[in-house]
Amino acid sequence: MEMVRTASFGTSSSFVLRIGQTLFSSASLLFMCFNDDEDLYAYTAFCYLVTVMGLVTPWSVTLALMDAYSIIIQSLPMQATVISVIVAGDFVLSFLSLGGACSTASVAVLLIGAGEKQCDRYKLSATMAFLSSFLSFTSTFFNFRLLPSLMSH
Repeated sequence: MEMVRTASFGTSSSFVLRIGQTLFSSASLLFMCFNDDEDLYAYTAFCYLVTVMGLVTPWSVTLALMDAYSIIIQSLPMQATVISVIVAGDFVLSFLSLGGACSTASVAVLLIGAGEKQCDRYKLSATMAFLSSFLSFTSTFFNFRLLPSLMSH
């Protein structure tokens, strides 16, 4: 049981994963939004990434706060339904952010091929979104491994 809880919800490892997700998703959002040209709204992939990162950031902040609270009181009861919602949310958001990162990277590469020179922010945003997606999927994996032990109680 202790090995399964390594980075599952309510641990300091989970807190670090959530902080990483928050930082990367916020950075991705900032790289996309602090843009002085109108190109952001011309491509659906860019709008999609902004929307997804706008969902991932509050999700990660909320769960980081819950992890911090759990660490401080050291006795947050683990319930299978709560962990199931966290696993489902992380799973969906990890694939949505992966899709956003891939589509943004694809459009940035196409724009570079077409002669656009101002695509560095888009590439950085896609990279940050990919890293956020990776951390979210990691969190999904560890929390999913915790579910069977909670279901048996």
